[in-house]
Amino acid sequence: MCDYSLQNVKSRAARVGDKLTTRNFGTGTRGFAAPEDPTTAVCILPGTELAFAEEIAVGAAGMSEPRKLAFDTAIFRQVDKDQPCRHHDAIEFPNGEMVLLTLLAEGQAATVLQLPAQPANAKEADEQKRAAYV
Repeated sequence: MCDYSLQNVKSRAARVGDKLTTRNFGTGTRGFAAPEDPTTAVCILPGTELAFAEEIAVGAAGMSEPRKLAFDTAIFRQVDKDQPCRHHDAIEFPNGEMVLLTLLAEGQAATVLQLPAQPANAKEADEQKRAAYV
């Protein structure tokens, strides 16, 4: 499942090579849309590597101009997994900065470069587990 506010949106798992677009699903958050169906949210596992077509733009709706970051790659992460009803989906940049996925400007193109490796132990499995919703 994707971030909590996308739990009622049609979704599917990400695949290597997917061409995705950041999209507002009208549920209070942004996520990645499937290329074959812009109403389908693509759920990404923590540790997935992404390449963006351009510098990553961060800016919520209504902001005058999105802030451009000098990065075009990122790793998908989940933050604050122990806190329900919060946005958990984030991307981490090469310098270690993290930004919530919902804060990315809409319409950015990204490609799934690599999915995370299969976990080798319980700690790695826990890191890849998405936030639970009750």
